[in-house]
Amino acid sequence: MRHRRLFGLLAAFSVWLFLVPGVQAQSVGPDYPDPPSIEYRNLYRDVELASVFPDSKTFPDLIPAAAPQDILNEYNAVRTFPGFDLTAFVNQYFSGPTPPGPTINPASGNQHLLDYIESLWPALQQKTTTVPAYSTLLPLPYPYVVPGGRFREFYYWDSYFTMLGLEQDGQHALAVDMLKDFAFEIGVYHHIPNGNRSYYLSRSQPPFFALMVDLIAQQDGDGTYVSYLAELQAEYDYWMQGENEVLPGRADRHLVRLLDGTLLNRYWDERRAPRDESYKEDVKTASQSSRPAPEVWRNLRAAAESGWDFSSRWLADGTTLSTIRTIDLLPPDLNSLLAHLEQTLAKAYHLNGDAALSAEYEQRAQARIDAIRRVMWDGETGVFTDYDWREGRTTQTVTAATLYPLFLNVATAEQAQMIANVVMSKLLQPGGLATSLVNSGQQWDAPNGWAPLQWIGVMGLRNYGLAALAEEIATRWVAQNIAVYRQEAKLVEKYDVSETGGMGGGGEYATQIGFGWTNGVLLALGSLYPSLKAAAEAATPNAQTAMAQ
Repeated sequence: MRHRRLFGLLAAFSVWLFLVPGVQAQSVGPDYPDPPSIEYRNLYRDVELASVFPDSKTFPDLIPAAAPQDILNEYNAVRTFPGFDLTAFVNQYFSGPTPPGPTINPASGNQHLLDYIESLWPALQQKTTTVPAYSTLLPLPYPYVVPGGRFREFYYWDSYFTMLGLEQDGQHALAVDMLKDFAFEIGVYHHIPNGNRSYYLSRSQPPFFALMVDLIAQQDGDGTYVSYLAELQAEYDYWMQGENEVLPGRADRHLVRLLDGTLLNRYWDERRAPRDESYKEDVKTASQSSRPAPEVWRNLRAAAESGWDFSSRWLADGTTLSTIRTIDLLPPDLNSLLAHLEQTLAKAYHLNGDAALSAEYEQRAQARIDAIRRVMWDGETGVFTDYDWREGRTTQTVTAATLYPLFLNVATAEQAQMIANVVMSKLLQPGGLATSLVNSGQQWDAPNGWAPLQWIGVMGLRNYGLAALAEEIATRWVAQNIAVYRQEAKLVEKYDVSETGGMGGGGEYATQIGFGWTNGVLLALGSLYPSLKAAAEAATPNAQTAMAQ
């Protein structure tokens, strides 16, 4: 594992030196900014638990009028005065969020769906080379595309699927800028945070950086792998930190070593506190558990790193959020992504002329692939599923995560066929691929379907020659997007796939419109299936919807 620390230091230095003109120096460096729940302490707690704002994410995104300590001192000086008004105090010392969030208008008149998507890219694009003093927003050197709605910042795994669409829409330069922003984050923070907010720094998201490099290399050539070798290595180092110290039967950060010595990864978060963006929700969830609150909060945060926040797959009883046990589980999706990262490092080192390191990472990838096939395969259900490392068994929970090993060529041909059978009999719904079989009220469960999982399913099945099922998923999903667009003149983050034309729901917040990865996957599926592109090109809001707009 030589050269890793060196690569991390070189990445930080080179990105800082060459990529960041205009970025405020005080916002980056080895001392990461604290999240607002730490900076404002009891003021933050009081605002969130009093529900001053309906959405917990509103307060941490506001712009303070003074230094946090000065505002906190003033709050503690006046909060016990007779007639003190907490909402008025907040309005006095804080103003609207930065960036304010994209204004996403429904389609106008008879605007065709693909024209509508093209019109959304400028609305969803942000450039934040400088940020207001004391804001939670972390500056980035290049423009980027946000998901939409309440998600007004740069998110990690969302962006890969958005980039798929940018490439199809002739916006390669913007996709490259987004890759450069992620490289910058790796160089400065030594990982890609969940999003570019101070309150997201304690965790990452599913490691799609290597797939982003693949995407850009398709147009820019194999030299892309060498250009981003340092960042690929630093990304791997983040997920593998402490690998030489973790003992059999024990866990440390993102790592778990099984009793037989097998080393695999889990989701994790550095902090054991309520999430700033979901503070009151996390306090309530912990209050409903018999476990210590910090344990519940760590598991909630780890699930947020997975991107599946939240899903029955993480819940001990399958339905109740307070039973969440994310850190007890080894996920097939995460480990398949890391196998691909290891393969990408092997390729990058080969291109860079380092045969020894290339061979090392090939061996690491194969060892992980063997472990996924052995540990996470459940022959009884016919799917890859999460492995409970404390109990030494698979959870047998059937979710669309089983398609990641197909997407990343980890499964055997026999396993792929068994998964296809489960998809056809259980996960395939009228509107596309279901996320799970459980309707728990959480958003990463039935009846919701999500754009990234459709893409992963379609591409995974195509990898194993299961083209008919892949096309059926794509056809139903695009029809679902079109149906909702005709009814609502908009695209949304998730859909109810149990029926054609339904928008998704559940979870902690209202369904958001925009929406980066929905737009991207729709365009990417159209590039695979010309008939679906033609259908999307022809789709317009129906007359009644157009009149309502």
